[in-house]
Amino acid sequence: MNKRLYIVIPCYNEQDVLRETAERLRQKVEGMIANGLIAPDSRVLFVDDGSKDATWAIIRQLNGENRLFTGFRLSRNVGQQKSLFAGMVAVKDLADMAVSMDADLQDDIDVMEQMIQAYYRGDDIVFGVRSSRKKDSLIRKLASEGFYLFTRMLGIRIVPDHAHYRLMSRRAIEALAQYSEVNLFLPFLVPQLGFRHSIVYYERNKRFAGKTKYSLRKLFSMAVDGITSFSTKPIELISIPVFLSFLAAFGGCIAMLALKARHDTIPEWLPVFSSLWFVAAFQLLAIRIIGEYIGKTFKETKRRPRYFIAEKLLDDIKHDGS
Repeated sequence: MNKRLYIVIPCYNEQDVLRETAERLRQKVEGMIANGLIAPDSRVLFVDDGSKDATWAIIRQLNGENRLFTGFRLSRNVGQQKSLFAGMVAVKDLADMAVSMDADLQDDIDVMEQMIQAYYRGDDIVFGVRSSRKKDSLIRKLASEGFYLFTRMLGIRIVPDHAHYRLMSRRAIEALAQYSEVNLFLPFLVPQLGFRHSIVYYERNKRFAGKTKYSLRKLFSMAVDGITSFSTKPIELISIPVFLSFLAAFGGCIAMLALKARHDTIPEWLPVFSSLWFVAAFQLLAIRIIGEYIGKTFKETKRRPRYFIAEKLLDDIKHDGS
């Protein structure tokens, strides 16, 4: 039996590209239905993230022209992560699988069949990963490489060169829906689910029309939100200057003892130097201790599910990790 697919697309001020996106997706979905890959009642869901242009009016027109297209509008702009999360949660009881993608046609929709085939092979999550960054500027390339290197140093699990183009099964979406935190960063969150997954590589296209919504400033802000939502390592890194400060202060004390043993004159600045570094070390240590407790509070307030059950033998086993 063919499974029902929902394609979830968050939209913010996409009036310039939306009709072209809808037409290409119509052709793609109808082709997959004709080939027996997905169910005839598969749909495309547009999530209007409080757009200020004609995006919602176009979505309504598309819905009136073809029942393939559906959507809903958020009361205000909440950002791509939350609007995408809202769309995925909305289809979790309707779809057997869902593909999320951007509205700007940069994601290669021709690899969608590969994602669906991986789902039929048993993968709950299929990540769309860029095969290269040839079309990016040097600054964006360096920023991306630096970001991935830093996240690996912090111990955050992430799929490099993956953004929002992915397929998720119903049970993966149900697991994702259990995360109740406000600060969402799905490229970090989805890999934490732990279900069977695979990767499909594709060449990212240039934007069909309109302007990108992600400047370097916004990308940096999103990266900071993601890192601080998933790791307390920045707090732990305070231990490094604590150690160096104690080392400097201890070195100053050793130097004074050595000079005194040799009956040499101790420079006036040396005791001051040692005292300042001891004070700095204790202050940093106090910050580190306070940060440790804040970090534990931070983790507890997230109230994330502790585990997910991939398979079960008894119907009364819970799936919420409680």
